[in-house]
Amino acid sequence: MVEPLSVALRTETSQAHQDAEGSAFIEQLMGGAACQHAFAALVAQQLVIYRALEDVLHADYADHPMVAPVLDHRLDRVAALERDMAQLFGSDHDVRLAAGQIRICRATTEYATVLRTQHSPEMMLANHYVRYLGDLSGGQVIARLVERNYGISPAALNFYRFDGIPKPKPYKDAYRDRLDAIELDPTQRRAVIDAAVTSFELNRRVFADLGAAREPEHTAAGVAR
Repeated sequence: MVEPLSVALRTETSQAHQDAEGSAFIEQLMGGAACQHAFAALVAQQLVIYRALEDVLHADYADHPMVAPVLDHRLDRVAALERDMAQLFGSDHDVRLAAGQIRICRATTEYATVLRTQHSPEMMLANHYVRYLGDLSGGQVIARLVERNYGISPAALNFYRFDGIPKPKPYKDAYRDRLDAIELDPTQRRAVIDAAVTSFELNRRVFADLGAAREPEHTAAGVAR
């Protein structure tokens, strides 16, 4: 009997997941050893990545049989991130992003470029799983930590709130059921799993770039030394 895709994804990405979450930048941020600017820098990277992800998902895969079963606008994060950016950087954050006044790491740009230019159904399904299921799983804990550790206003934590999904646990269970029901041949299944591992690696590189920021980039990147 073939192992459900959701189980295979969890087990085969476990090391890549640990590597991403165990990055120095994330450990410092979650442990209270960073600063408000470090959190703001992370939000800016997320906006660039989620804009690329959601642009491609909804423009190219809304009706695709491999991706459409898990698509749900209640998961969309761009609008929430834009509200957070307005709180953290001001209402002109897009102008400042375009002018390079808000630093976007090279790894972030590369991740967004991969999503926009190298996408496939398998890749988009994998990134959908990695990003949104992760957001639903850890979002509330992260929000509480950064609010407590850095005094971040709840008005800047919209990313971690899914107002249309009041009960994440049953939603995640139903998501996995939809994921497991998608018909994939062995080559497609392998490609989804490999793309999920790559997604975690791309995330790890973003965290590494943020963590490696030093003066004179320190202030612009907002990462604690």
